Amino acid sequence: MALESWNDGMAKSAILDFVTRVTKDGGVQHVPPAERIAVFDNDGTLWCEQPIQVQIFFLIDRVKELVAKDPTVKERLPFKALLEQDFATLLRLGKQAAMELFAATHAGMSEDEFDAIARSWFASARHPKFGRLFTQCTYRPQVEMLGYLRDNGFKTYIVSGGGVDMMRAFAEEAYGIAREQVIGSSMKLRFEIKDARPHLVKVGELNSFDDREAKPANIGLHIGRRPLLAFGNSDGDLPMMRYTKAGAGPRLALLLHHDDDEREFAYDREFKLSPLSEALDKADEYDITVVSMKGDWKVVFA
Repeated sequence: MALESWNDGMAKSAILDFVTRVTKDGGVQHVPPAERIAVFDNDGTLWCEQPIQVQIFFLIDRVKELVAKDPTVKERLPFKALLEQDFATLLRLGKQAAMELFAATHAGMSEDEFDAIARSWFASARHPKFGRLFTQCTYRPQVEMLGYLRDNGFKTYIVSGGGVDMMRAFAEEAYGIAREQVIGSSMKLRFEIKDARPHLVKVGELNSFDDREAKPANIGLHIGRRPLLAFGNSDGDLPMMRYTKAGAGPRLALLLHHDDDEREFAYDREFKLSPLSEALDKADEYDITVVSMKGDWKVVFA
C-alpha cells in the first residue's frame, strides 16, 4: 500500500490524487514521464535539522581538528562563534563568515578527498538528542514518498541549501537519489593535475548559495524543466514552491510543518537559521498543501 507511514487525511489524499491524475494514461491531466520532476529540500524536509543543521555539526568537528593543530584558532572569529554555537554572532557576521569557515574546512582538497572525509564522518557522527547516526535521522514517510514517486515515473531531485558534496556522500544510500540529481550550495572548483592524475579541487570561493531565489535559478540551470512537485519546510524553499506552482497544468507544492515536539521538534518562525513564516502564513493564498508532522505522519524516523 502506498505511503504506509502517512495517516489518512488531506495531505496524503492530495499526494495520491495528484500522482493518479498525472500518471493516468489517456487522462486529461496526464503528464509524460520525462516531465515528471519532483524536487525536495533536504534539511528539515527529508531529515532532521534541529537543533542545528547537520552540516554545522560537521563544520564544528572540522574546526576542532584545526584547533588541535593550532589552538589559537578557537579564539578567532568566526571560529570562536561556531565552536560556542553563538549563532547570533555568526548571523551578524554574515556570508563572509560562512565562506571563511567553509574555506578553512573544505577548500584545498579534491572532490574525492572530501567525499572520503564526509563518508567517514557520517559513519560515526550521531545526533545529540536521538543518539542515532545522522544518516538514520531521515524521515521514513519522506523516503516512502520518494520511492512512491519513482515507482510512478517521477525523477526525484534534492534542491537544498546544504553543501552539494556533503549531500552526495549519503543521498543515494539514504534516499535513492543519484549524485547527479543533487543540487546544493557549492564552492568553485579548479582543474589540476597532481602526480599525473587529473583532479577537481575545491577552491575557497563561493560558487552558489542554493537558498531562496537561487533554488529556482539552479533548477533551471541544472534540470532544465519546471518541476511538477516541490516539497520544502521553510521560507527558503518558498521561491522553489511558487516557481513549481506557476507552471501550466497540474502542480503540487507541499510544506512540512514541524509541530511534533514529542517525536522530533516543534518550531517554525523562531528558527533563525531557516525560519518558516511567510510560507506558513500564506499557504492558502499560494495554494501550498501544509503537511503536519504530528497529524499526518504515523512515524517520523525509520
